Formats: sequence, structure tokens, C-alpha cells
Amino acid sequence: MNAPTSAGPSVDLGLSVEAGDWGDVARLEARAGEVLAAAMRDLAENEAQPFPADPPEVSLVLGNDEMVKAINSEWRGQPKPTNVLSFPAFELAPGGMPGPMLGDIILARETIEREASELGKPVDEHIAHLIVHGFLHLFGYDHIENDDAEKMEAIETRILISLDLSDPYGCSEPV
Repeated sequence: MNAPTSAGPSVDLGLSVEAGDWGDVARLEARAGEVLAAAMRDLAENEAQPFPADPPEVSLVLGNDEMVKAINSEWRGQPKPTNVLSFPAFELAPGGMPGPMLGDIILARETIEREASELGKPVDEHIAHLIVHGFLHLFGYDHIENDDAEKMEAIETRILISLDLSDPYGCSEPV
């Protein structure tokens, strides 16, 4: 599915449900396309991110805690579930030209539901945040060092606010 191209670059989204109860997958796929389009617009406009002429592909994999725990254990040496995992197809530094395949974003349903409840946020809003977060990892953004974390969080916040969603690192109401 091509994400909307109202202005700026678009993405070719491939969605796969591998495990877990994700409800209305068609609605989730449409929302993920909107979120990714907003993220691409933001990177192009605010971070001078170049994009190829053809829409790059992103794979969004929907799973459960058990599946994500196994992947997290195998690839990151952390035998526990996590909310989102990102696997870039190619190493990319922020501002670098992406190839035709950006990579995979993998979500864990139970962890997302638990976190959304703890944060007092709708599950759909938390999913949108995690898609943005995972997408930025595909572009080489990270949050290991404080300066990098601040930059990544600022971009996430800006994208989510553009979608009329709350700042995940600040207030709980849409700005």
C-alpha cells in the first residue's frame, strides 16, 4: 500500500499480521500509512532528508510478546518482549539516501496495550508513536547518547503533533 502523497515523498507499506489480536487490520494499515507519510514529510521538510524517486518500502510486522521476545533474544541478546523492534535493510546515517527497502518495524501487541494503559493513552495513539519511533530507527536515528535521544524525541514529538496526537515525552493532551 502506498502511503498518501498529498505533499512530499511516500512510502510503500507492506503489513503482515504474524501473531496477536490486532482487530481491524485494514484500519490499522490505513493509519500506519498516514503516520509514515507524515513522518516522511517531516524528515524531508525539517531534516533535509533525501528520498529516492520511487517510494521506499517499509515492512510493518504485527506480533505478540512471545514472538517479539524470541526475536529480541536472538538479535539483541535480550530475552524479553519490547514494544517495537526496527531492523534497517541497510545501515543508514541520518540524512543519508535510503535504498528501495528501508527495513522492518515489528510491534508487540500485549506490551503496547500494557504501556498504553500505564500511560493513560489510547492504544492506537501509542501504536502511532511506536511506528514513528521505529521508522526513525530505520533512518539511523538512535537514543543511546543523550544528545541523540533529545534529537530523536524532538522529531517524534513534532511528527505526532502534526497528526494531532499528544507529545509522548511531555503533556498528555494534543497540542
